[in-house]
Amino acid sequence: MSIEPIRRQSIVSLIWQIAFTFIGFLSTMYFAHAVGAGVLGAYFLFIAYFGIIGLMTDGGFGGAAIKRISEGEEPDAYFSAFVVLRSVFVTVVITALIAFHRYFVDIDSAGTFSWLLAALVVSLLQGAVSSGIAGCGKMGIGATASFIDNVSRIIIQVVAVFLGYGVAGLAGGFVVGALVGAVIQLRFFELHFVRFGWSHLKSLSSFSFWSFLISGGSLVFMNSDAVMIGYFLNNADVGVYRVIFQFTSLAAFTTTALRGTLWPRVSRWNQISETGLIEESLSRAFTYSLILALPLFVGGALLGDKLLYFFYGADFVSYTTLLLLFTVQIINIFQYFYTTYLSAMNQLKDLFKITVAAVVANIALNAALIPVMGISGAAVATLVTMSLNTVLAKRVLARKITLRLDRSSLVNICKASIAMGIVVGGYRMLIPLSNVWLALVPVVLGGAIYGILILKLDRKIYEELKGIVLQMNVVWPEWL
Repeated sequence: MSIEPIRRQSIVSLIWQIAFTFIGFLSTMYFAHAVGAGVLGAYFLFIAYFGIIGLMTDGGFGGAAIKRISEGEEPDAYFSAFVVLRSVFVTVVITALIAFHRYFVDIDSAGTFSWLLAALVVSLLQGAVSSGIAGCGKMGIGATASFIDNVSRIIIQVVAVFLGYGVAGLAGGFVVGALVGAVIQLRFFELHFVRFGWSHLKSLSSFSFWSFLISGGSLVFMNSDAVMIGYFLNNADVGVYRVIFQFTSLAAFTTTALRGTLWPRVSRWNQISETGLIEESLSRAFTYSLILALPLFVGGALLGDKLLYFFYGADFVSYTTLLLLFTVQIINIFQYFYTTYLSAMNQLKDLFKITVAAVVANIALNAALIPVMGISGAAVATLVTMSLNTVLAKRVLARKITLRLDRSSLVNICKASIAMGIVVGGYRMLIPLSNVWLALVPVVLGGAIYGILILKLDRKIYEELKGIVLQMNVVWPEWL
């Protein structure tokens, strides 16, 4: 395709993200009805444990390897050093887990401890391959492999749940999917094992120390709500909270696709002092993330409670939590890009300080609010600490580059979202949403109205999207 690498890779990532989001939503609906909130909660806790323990096996060297490989100097040597270090870390952690097996009561009683060990073994291969692919800037391949990983996982999980394996089937599907994704990426892998020296280990370590601390803080930040809900409440509440969080995350999936593509590019631009490209990419990243997030926030506020009821069941409806988490997703767009750019630009010490402040505040607020407000308390804690993280990260990044928003596009996005909200709100007032089909009509109607309005109101977005569509050899509708 005659599309520059960043745009092409972002499109590939976005397409797979859309496809996976759709499949993921359907599978979660099935799991919610088939096994209930309790089993889903146990699975989400397994994911949380894997994330936290997996951080110890990585030690921050995964991010360091991507950074050093992306800089283009001796990539094979840095890759080889990373694989050796990662192998040592995985071996030590698995040995420790087996030795202290009896202390992991929650996942052991749920039957997922053995799957946790298997996931850590598979992560050795997956981490090595995916870091190499990302460091080389092959984000389209990485996104495609990630999609195959996720789809394979979901297929196996659906079959396992249907056969009655419950949480063990969900955990097993997670492991097999990760293995499939790693094997796919091997087909396009170009790095080789070579001799490396102490200088390579030292260089990785200098970056990985801060990367480890930042990643650790981020993982605690992302998983502390689930763990503390499980501690103060129960697994069913964890399941409800995480399902609502997944539902609202639809508003930010464009952000995820862009982030994976931009990080290695920003790292390279920072290395060669291309500040203008960094600033322009950040401005456009904000626009193309908000173009979806704002209308989904409006639509979620108007229809979210009914959609949760029809999609997942009455047990998963918590309107207050829904609104809070939709707001979190909007703020997360800014936080996500600010911290991503700080990381790619080697501002790790400042980013660590920001992360520590957010983690401490998050844990304290979760401990104070969850016993009083339930899962809504966890949402409030996330909202407050996400806002704190965003403000602090913005202050640091603003000292390095000029931050700017495309205000005219932002105004047009707001106008189109408000107009869509008026139509959808009027529909809900006039027509009772008594079944899922009547609830889906305003979703389709609102999406069509918003899409047409944003293209009519904003010529810049219109020309950008038209250019992408035509470059992909797809016919652009003349009536637009």
